[in-house]
Amino acid sequence: MADRPQLTHVNAAGEARMVDVGDKAETVRLASAEGYVRMAAQTLELIESGNAKKGDVIATARLAGIMAAKQTANLIPLCHPLMLTKVTVDIAPDHELPGLRIRATTKLTGRTGVEMEALTAVSVACLTIYDMAKAADRLMEIGGIRLLEKTGGKSGDFHLTGKE
Repeated sequence: MADRPQLTHVNAAGEARMVDVGDKAETVRLASAEGYVRMAAQTLELIESGNAKKGDVIATARLAGIMAAKQTANLIPLCHPLMLTKVTVDIAPDHELPGLRIRATTKLTGRTGVEMEALTAVSVACLTIYDMAKAADRLMEIGGIRLLEKTGGKSGDFHLTGKE
């Protein structure tokens, strides 16, 4: 069973631990994640028009996602605090959904990956959209949050192919 995947945040006794990354080489690391908020078509129209009661939903959600990426180590117990060099959060209307699609990309040069930061950015951006539009639509659905790609580091690159 040597080739069976092992959890990196659990020691031999099954106790949670923070991984020691001190001896790892610094490499450029990038990750992208996505998610969506499905809503009524009228809610999407309200958001796009800029007339939501709480203000500019898309701009606020974008900022919330960026801020969340920078706070990931404070939210996820075993994540390392990171000096991110790039965080982007793109939010686009999807009238077929209907709703908003969110994509976040995080980057740094360091000893550990930035997947959790990208996933946290997407998650908080989605939650912010829900919070800002819930007065108009309590049936919104948050979903599809997943890692799209990651590059850099010992474990190699990952790119979602759609066949998983």
